[in-house]
Parts: sequence; structure tokens; C-alpha cells
Amino acid sequence: MSIETDVVIVGAGPCGLFQVFELGLLDLHAHVVDALPQIGGQCSELYPSKPIYDIPGFPRVGALELVDNLMAQIKPFGAQFHLNQQVQEVEKRDDGRFRVVTSEGTEFNAGAIVIAGGVGSFQPVLLRVEGVEKYDGTQLFYRIKKPEIHYGKRLTVLGGGDSALDWALALVEHVPELTLIHRSTKFRAAPASVAKLQEYVAAGRARILYGSVLSYTEADGRLTSVGVTDIERKQHTVECDEVLAFYGLSPKLGPIAEWGLTLDKTQIHVDTEKFQTSVPGIYAVGDINIYPGKKKLILSGFHEGALAAFAIKHQLFPDVKINLQYTTTSPAMHKKLGVETPAKDD
Repeated sequence: MSIETDVVIVGAGPCGLFQVFELGLLDLHAHVVDALPQIGGQCSELYPSKPIYDIPGFPRVGALELVDNLMAQIKPFGAQFHLNQQVQEVEKRDDGRFRVVTSEGTEFNAGAIVIAGGVGSFQPVLLRVEGVEKYDGTQLFYRIKKPEIHYGKRLTVLGGGDSALDWALALVEHVPELTLIHRSTKFRAAPASVAKLQEYVAAGRARILYGSVLSYTEADGRLTSVGVTDIERKQHTVECDEVLAFYGLSPKLGPIAEWGLTLDKTQIHVDTEKFQTSVPGIYAVGDINIYPGKKKLILSGFHEGALAAFAIKHQLFPDVKINLQYTTTSPAMHKKLGVETPAKDD
């Protein structure tokens, strides 16, 4: 039997979680579906240990700390999560509601859908060296979830973007050797990060090679080195215990691309009043949407989620007057949140 709910949210990252909060304030219940096995989206999957500096009111907050805080914030609204599954079928019913079915066969009867799926599901750009894939997860890593498991290892870091430089800088103090290999002398990372790594190079704590990994050697079933051809066509052998490859991530919309939405490559067009897509009743917030002036920031996604919630409330209950109430002063809001209304000043 299908689960009846006001809203199905696709994506359990920060924007999807905050969407639960904004809907809850308007007495709308949500179920959240995510393809990942854990809550948190990019914060959990891509940079769980990295700090974030542009969340209002938090000079510095860890990615997972932000997720934990959002989970605490939405606790009063009892959202239910359906993880490790994708929304595969979306069908508009005759009554204007949606039939939504996931890859696990979970079926919903929803009044509205909010897509908060970041830029879709991520697939790392792979190291294209024949046979090296057998070391994936043991000596070849495309993501770092627990930095400490790489401590004490001779590391080869591949890439020239922020992820490669950030992790090189985070790990260099904890390893005996670190070599960063980038195909060009021009980096895509923040200049300050490049300058900091160059300081480690000057101090003999790290090494940078400009070239490409084209081969590897192994002994006793373990990878022992990588072969590098530099930009002058010279050959180098870099001995290492592990390879950390950060060539980037390729976003895949997956089944969302088949929902009949107006797309710009991997982003969904929305209006800026309701953040509704080209299909009435389907909304998109966060990095997955696009509109004039769009900025891919978490705080922008929070703003979009607030306006989407009011639009959904009006869509589902067009005859109900919606009064804007402030969580600071409204007793009704305090009751929903389970907090005590402060006494009025004399």
C-alpha cells in the first residue's frame, strides 16, 4: 500500500533537511528519500571532516556537525527517511497528487515533491590505468571518510582542485611522505592552498610532480608505486602505500532526467517566487536548481526551501489563509517546536 504524505523530499542533504523544518512549521508532513545509505548528502559523502564558514551565526561549523544540528532542529516534525533508494517513478494522478515509487518498491501518494538532490548522484572520475581498479578501497581511494586510516602511509595525491589540495594539506603532517601529482602547472584550487603546499615542498615535507599517472607496479598483491610521465615527457617512479585520486566528481541526474522537467544540462529550471519546476507541484531547491542569479550556496538553498514551503502550503490548501508567524514570538510556533514561550517583559 502507498504511504500518504503531504510532501516527498528527494535528497537528505542540508537543504532537504531544512525543507522538513520549513514544511513542519506550516503543519506539512514529509517523507525523505535519498540514494545514499546515510543522511547528510554532500556533507556526509564528500567532505565530512571539512569546516564550513558561511552558515549564518556559525563562524565555523563542521559538515557533520551542521547535519547533526539540522536533524535536531527537525526532530519535532517526525520526518521519516527512506535511505539507500532512488525515486524512479513519478506519475501525476487524476486528482493532482503524485504517485512516487522508489527503487526499493516504496510507494507514496504525495501532494507535492521537492527535489533537493544537490547535483544528483555523484560518481568519481576514475584513474584510467588498466587493472588499477582492483585496489579500489584498499590502496586506491576517491573519497576520504576517515582521515586517520591514511596516517603513517606514503601517500600519492592526484589532482589540482580544492579537494586534492585540501586533503594534501590535511594529511601532510600525519604521513612520512606525500607527493601531489597534477597534470598542469596551473591549479584549480584556492591560491592560498597552493601557496601553503608550496611551503611544505620548500621545507622538504611534500613533493609536487606535474604530469600524469600512466602505470603502476605491484608486489605480493599490493600496489607499490605509480609511473608518472611529466609535462616534459620524462618518466618518474613514485613509491607509495596509497593513492588518493581527486580528479573530480561527475554528477548524474539519474531517473530525475526522465520526469519531464525543463533542464539545463544537469540542473532544473525553477521560478524564483515558488521555486516550482516546469511541472506544477514539483519544486527544486539547492544546487540542483537554476534561475537567473543562482548562487550554489547552502544558505541560498535554505532561503529557497522557505519560499517553496509557503508555495506548497498554498497549493495543497488554497482556501487556507497563511499568516507569517515568527518562531521568536509565536506561541503556536513554540508549541510545534516543543519549546516554552518566554514570559513577556513587564
